[in-house]
Amino acid sequence: MSDCKPVSTPMSPGSKLSSSMAPSTPEDITFMKSVPYLSAVGSLMYLAITTRPDISYAVGVLARFNSNPGPIHWKAVKHVFRYLKGTLDLKLTYGPTPEDPHGPFVTYSDTDHGGNSDNGKSTGGYLVKLGTGAVSWSSKLQTMVTLSTTEAEYIAAVEAAKEIIWMRQFMGELAYSPSSSSTLLMDNQSAISVSKNPEHHGRMKHLDLRWYWLGDVVGLEIVKPVFVPTENMEATF
Repeated sequence: MSDCKPVSTPMSPGSKLSSSMAPSTPEDITFMKSVPYLSAVGSLMYLAITTRPDISYAVGVLARFNSNPGPIHWKAVKHVFRYLKGTLDLKLTYGPTPEDPHGPFVTYSDTDHGGNSDNGKSTGGYLVKLGTGAVSWSSKLQTMVTLSTTEAEYIAAVEAAKEIIWMRQFMGELAYSPSSSSTLLMDNQSAISVSKNPEHHGRMKHLDLRWYWLGDVVGLEIVKPVFVPTENMEATF
């Protein structure tokens, strides 16, 4: 792929990969035996975990088909490499932000409600920035099917809040304990309302009790959910 034509996005816009795209003809089966799908996805996963949060979502999707990838999946893998070819100069940069109202670090959370066409599950993710640079990020398929965007966003926010708690503890070990609530930026007003007001939990009373934990940490003023417009959501899918 060293001489490939670069592209501007990790995945093709509107791309919907599914297990139904597995090889179905003898020709496709023979072809897929000749390509290093697992090695390629493994290499991309290394980048996604260590230095390239911008490809985390794409790599997470591609890894779902490791057991039986098809030619379309392989084409999507090569698309990520083409994106990397055109963005070799991108890098994480770390520096202070002048008088940031959100505190020493800020967290974004988002989800693609029902984005997995195989099972209807959503992918949730978060991004933690310390100053100007990202220091922690995640993009994972949620363990349950959510019935609304509010539910999907709320569950993604729970995972982000858990990372916030860890960051606060870690910074405390470095003798820099946060003195105020840590900001969690979300682009769903309804999910924010549920996290702040227990009376709104009725609309999601079927959820497992462990998801109600977010309301507790918000009530204790450890995490502060704040709305951010979708166009400014840095953890968007």
